[in-house]
Amino acid sequence: MPAFGVSALTVGAGLLLFGPPPSADAAPATIPLTIKNSSGRNEPVYVYNLGTQLASGRQGWADANGTFHPWPTGGNPPTPAPDAAIVGPAPGQTKTIRMPQFSGRVYFSYGQKLVFKLTTGGLVQPAVQNPSDPNRDILFNWSEYTLNDSGLWINSTQVDMFSAPYAVGAKTPGGTVENTGRLRPGGYNAVFGGLRSTGWGGLIQSRPDGTPLRALSPGHGIEAGGIPAGVMNDYINRVWSRYSSSTLTVTPFAHQPSTKYHGRVSGNVMNFTDGSGAVVTSFQKPDSDSVFGCYKQLDAPNDAVRGPISRTLCAGFNRSTLLTNPNQPDANSAGFYRDAVTNHYSRLIHAQMADGKAYGFAFDDVGAHESLVHEANPQEAFMTLEPFS
Repeated sequence: MPAFGVSALTVGAGLLLFGPPPSADAAPATIPLTIKNSSGRNEPVYVYNLGTQLASGRQGWADANGTFHPWPTGGNPPTPAPDAAIVGPAPGQTKTIRMPQFSGRVYFSYGQKLVFKLTTGGLVQPAVQNPSDPNRDILFNWSEYTLNDSGLWINSTQVDMFSAPYAVGAKTPGGTVENTGRLRPGGYNAVFGGLRSTGWGGLIQSRPDGTPLRALSPGHGIEAGGIPAGVMNDYINRVWSRYSSSTLTVTPFAHQPSTKYHGRVSGNVMNFTDGSGAVVTSFQKPDSDSVFGCYKQLDAPNDAVRGPISRTLCAGFNRSTLLTNPNQPDANSAGFYRDAVTNHYSRLIHAQMADGKAYGFAFDDVGAHESLVHEANPQEAFMTLEPFS
């Protein structure tokens, strides 16, 4: 995510568009999103529903009734965005708003409104790894969602940061509610404490009085100087050495077990071949930032070969399973994060989730370990602002 005021990240453009393309069956133009404030905090809550209107491809925001408002043209330097804040529920109360067919984010903040600006390229989102970001000292978080004719996908994400706790859910036509994102009792403080004890306390951003606001994801933490840029180098080097003399087999599609690719390192490059022995894609040895961000040397285009292999490699590096299992992806979560050199941020968050699921890095959905709810015929969506404990 770019630094505030330097470049724009348009809502929706950088997000995962969950699920298949819309089906021919029409879905409601909006569904209710009920937000419950169980946080125990007394500050006012502000809610924002920002994203891409799927019918038109336009960027904008939705008001409490689900009505879409396109962003006006921004400027350079960035100009203030229209105030899209919806007053959220008071402590112990609920508030229901309407979600339109969007791919976007539902932000929420405590105590004060977030600052959004517009450049000529679109909306500039908060980038709190930048110390000059105007949202740096605001307590906030967000969920990502897509609602289209094939249903609702809504997640609890920690890809960018771990902050104000919340859970999400969706109601089926039969009245059943599926939830995810809820921390174990004491889990919020346990994540911060675990980061400090493992030497990753530099990821934590606090208010001047010492109150934690968030923990940056390790990629953003490298950018902000919170952890060393080479923190994963030892593991990366061991992986490259191991597969210089043995083969890493990737089976990227669970429903296509016969589709396999075979990786061997030659020099600084891991080449992957198909069943005929032809090289289908190659990867330069990644750095730590590439591993945490699943980009740069581990770029994952939306194609049928390189992207799926890269996703699998990224998951194996973050979960430190590439040395313990030469057949990837590894399905056994009991073996994740066991190496001393691993993504401790993701490890700690998963360990404190009630259902064990989280989006600790971009491709945590490899093997379905992500905190995501999908409902094909959603009657209602839910977001619960959870206690800070």
